[in-house]
Amino acid sequence: MSSATSINPATVPRMTDLFPARTPAPPLAEALRPRSLADVVGQRHLLGPGKPLRLAFESGKPHSMILWGPPGVGKTTLARLMADAFDAEFIALSAVFAGVKDIKEAVQRAQEALAASGRRTILFVDEVHRFNKAQQDAFLPFVEQGLLTFIGATTENPSFEVIGALLSRAAVYVLHSLSAEELGELFDRAAARALGGLSFDAQARERVIGLADGDARRLLNLLEILQTAAASASAARIDGDFVQNAVSRNLRRFDKGGDAFYDQISALHKAVRGSDPDASLYWLVRMLDGGADPLYAGRRLVRMAVEDIGLADPRALRVALDACETYERLGSPEGELALAEAAIYLACSAKSNAVYAAYHRARGFVSGDDSRPVPAHLRNAPTKLMKELGFGKDYRYAHDEPEAYAAGESYFPEGMPPVKWYEPTERGLEAKIAEKLAHLRRLDRFTKSKK
Repeated sequence: MSSATSINPATVPRMTDLFPARTPAPPLAEALRPRSLADVVGQRHLLGPGKPLRLAFESGKPHSMILWGPPGVGKTTLARLMADAFDAEFIALSAVFAGVKDIKEAVQRAQEALAASGRRTILFVDEVHRFNKAQQDAFLPFVEQGLLTFIGATTENPSFEVIGALLSRAAVYVLHSLSAEELGELFDRAAARALGGLSFDAQARERVIGLADGDARRLLNLLEILQTAAASASAARIDGDFVQNAVSRNLRRFDKGGDAFYDQISALHKAVRGSDPDASLYWLVRMLDGGADPLYAGRRLVRMAVEDIGLADPRALRVALDACETYERLGSPEGELALAEAAIYLACSAKSNAVYAAYHRARGFVSGDDSRPVPAHLRNAPTKLMKELGFGKDYRYAHDEPEAYAAGESYFPEGMPPVKWYEPTERGLEAKIAEKLAHLRRLDRFTKSKK
């Protein structure tokens, strides 16, 4: 056997020498992130001359704020631009991953920056609505002291998600989805600066803007997908069909746990209540298209049948329940037709909230009233002792009375003040119910007048 060859490690080439590391190119959305206010697309209601955020930038003095709006409208960008404008340290935290420990580290960094250079710190908390009360409390004292200028970004209503103490110390600015014109401006900028001569026809441009659905980040991500697909296909021009094939599915923005979710449900409910079948169908389809659970939409239709239609058309409740059962049996997409049928039926039905109102009146009375005992004549008497105690005595069996109605009888506890909670409307079946109740009340008055 030959002796082993001695190897000098210093002469062995390293992997990094053979394959030099290359810094990956940043995503298009990051590469085109605005570097000045002039580059920001959209939010003219906040950034136009004399508008609130423009004045904040021009004041030279930062203040704590909450930026509330849907994804991809510039919340992070505005926070970064503020740090640049005020020459402040910028610390970014994501409430999804950060905890109290991260907040304490951010506070320490802010203290060190202030001591070393006199620079203030902007603490940017993305998705601040995901911080619980303890986490929000952790940085509140340092916001009060002025060590931190707090900028929170949220897609949720801060009135519900941010503690009152912090909310009172921060201005709330509402950001809007970008319009088609604003997305078009961003599209043209990206095509000119970053897409290497790739051209788009009018239909392709329109489809990309539609797919972006008001979200600037989504628009740029879509363009990046198309750029990659075009390179693979050696294509230099993009048309509408290419866009449709390259993008697997048109997913509208729909946060199943956020404000967009509840806003669309509210719109559906109000369209049904307002007896507009086309608008009801529109919002139902918008929810389904965006990924809402169809059975959740069905349950909301059941609620509408009870709350807004009630006894004006009792069939509405059955239609809504049947729609849910049909969806459970057929699934999607066939079962969605049953939900559409229910939404249209409910929109076209006579409306009454009389049952809803009566229930809440009765509930309000009971919650503030004493526990009144059941009158003896209304109590059941299955035993001899109960009968001897007078349970059930003088009870009038309605079926033995004329019209199967015990005129003048009281079914309330003794001493109960007179109430009239259920007041049927003159719409649909409730008009007949109103006639029936009016007739029975006349019988009551006639019986009492004879006593």
